[in-house]
Amino acid sequence: MKTIDELIDEGVGGKRVFVRADLNVPLSGDTITDDGRIRAVVPTIAKLAGAGAKVVVTSHLGRPKGAPDPQFSLAPVARRLGELLGTKVAFATDTVGENARDVVGALADGGVALLENLRFNPGETSKDDAERGAFADRLAELAELYVGDGFGAVHRKHASVYDLPARLPHAAGLLIATEVGVLKKLTEDVARPYAVVLGGAKVSDKLGVIDHLLDRADRILIGGGMLFTFLKAQGHEVGKSLVQDDQLGIVAEYLERAKAKGVEFVLPVDVVGAPSFPDLKNPVAGNPVTVPVDAFPGDLMGLDIGPETRKLFASKLADTATVFWNGPMGVFEHPDYAEGTRAVAQALLDSPAFTVVGGGDSAAAVRILGFDENAFGHISTGGGASLEYLEGKTLPGLAALED
Repeated sequence: MKTIDELIDEGVGGKRVFVRADLNVPLSGDTITDDGRIRAVVPTIAKLAGAGAKVVVTSHLGRPKGAPDPQFSLAPVARRLGELLGTKVAFATDTVGENARDVVGALADGGVALLENLRFNPGETSKDDAERGAFADRLAELAELYVGDGFGAVHRKHASVYDLPARLPHAAGLLIATEVGVLKKLTEDVARPYAVVLGGAKVSDKLGVIDHLLDRADRILIGGGMLFTFLKAQGHEVGKSLVQDDQLGIVAEYLERAKAKGVEFVLPVDVVGAPSFPDLKNPVAGNPVTVPVDAFPGDLMGLDIGPETRKLFASKLADTATVFWNGPMGVFEHPDYAEGTRAVAQALLDSPAFTVVGGGDSAAAVRILGFDENAFGHISTGGGASLEYLEGKTLPGLAALED
């Protein structure tokens, strides 16, 4: 995989360089509520611009249905990107149309432009190779070189991620190089003990990575909404908590496999809950109830791990050498149910381990709860991509950069 430094050494001055970033940030109207993904790609863009390239940045945002949709416009991102770069970022109101060609054509050496949302075009995400390839052809007309730096999208077989690199000389950006280097520390010659903390709502989202980690991890700690499927598989009452009944058999099988392989599966001993899901738009203190998992009332909904579980998890992370964490421990957006996620983040900081926060909601939680991002070993920009890498899958966007 060629690096951006190699590309620059070969000469990028005056050339149009297409940078596929992941600028899929959360928006509230026109306000960006978490700019972590924008900040993550700034070093690559700044380095190319500093070398005299004409930088053409692209990304998706949200899930528009292959047509322009104002609520998913990248215009607010262009403004924030310009602030972070300390220079004006030109914004094209389309992706491969007349305005994009005009904006790119007007770039001076060292200039930066951002094109409108790639997913406003059906060819970007098409399952049809010909349709996707035709869109990649049009994108390729806008640039002479390609840099892949959207790690959060490399598990997608999309035109700008998979097809476009085959049409242009290409290299990996600084962010992708960093992300891959970190993931190799979690899969090759791992420092032990190696603990994995998994949370989030659905156990089905994590089954692949659990299956893969049963041959690699020393401990697997389970929190979030997915924990209740594990508890029910063990015969516990879980009340009105989220459960995927169709996954109970495979969860029970994984628990048996873990026991046979000597992998320590750590499940909560108590949880915090309420009779119903909290109103996240009005996060005033309610009346949360803490109960042990073996005395769970039928009318309760579990919403976070409890105080004894927080202590248990902290003790299981205290002597580790490597920790990977993906998924919050509860409904961290509400103050009544944020303490489990806060405790895991703090336990990672207190641990001597190399710590990796695996993107998605867990990365957002670190920022929202006020932790210093630089205190962790690494905070990934791609939760889904990280999980698929740990499952041992081939990621299309990385494969496209490797030749």
